[in-house]
Amino acid sequence: MSVKTILVAHRFTTIRERFAAALADARHAYVMAESGEAALSAAADISKPVSLALVDLGLAADGVTFVRALRESSGRPIPVVIFSGTVASAAQVAQLSAINVAGYVNEHAATTQILPALAPHLFPDSYNRRASPRIALGVPVSYRAGQTIAGAVTLDVGKGGLAIRTMNPFPPGTTIQVKFRLPGGQADIDAVGRVAWSDRKVGMGVQFDRISSADQDAVDKFVDGHR
Repeated sequence: MSVKTILVAHRFTTIRERFAAALADARHAYVMAESGEAALSAAADISKPVSLALVDLGLAADGVTFVRALRESSGRPIPVVIFSGTVASAAQVAQLSAINVAGYVNEHAATTQILPALAPHLFPDSYNRRASPRIALGVPVSYRAGQTIAGAVTLDVGKGGLAIRTMNPFPPGTTIQVKFRLPGGQADIDAVGRVAWSDRKVGMGVQFDRISSADQDAVDKFVDGHR
């Protein structure tokens, strides 16, 4: 596995340190920034080129403008992943999609869930499982199949389904109910689908079979906005 340098830019020390610890365990390099100025400086440091930036939008008065400035300071097209809890509204998600942010990650994810959530951003070629558009997304998801109820983190989402990171995936064909919330969303997406693929090293893919028109519209808009 190639080593990446990840910028972890967040206001709170506990979040920065938890993400840094997960990255260090995977032998990745990291740079932490507690302010917007520190993040811009780190992105501009050519001695430690950043491969991925994890960004707290609250580091600046205008989060979208800050993301633009971060990319400009680096002089390179750095993929930017937003801490989902710092998104203010669905309107801001639309603005972020317009500047092609790479995705979102839950800042309160357990340490064991951090690397799986970031893997699609660090190694995108390994996660191109669909010809249809898939948006890398690391947010909490709860799911139920039969009497089994569990929680995990999403890997990506598309108009027809999503991928879930889990070491205990269900077999293909299993009927499964999933519930998750898109960044900036005001309500959960609730859908019933079936497991389309299963891999203990990655997780499982779920194809939607039943989803309300409102939830499907929300998913469609999210995916179209980030293509």
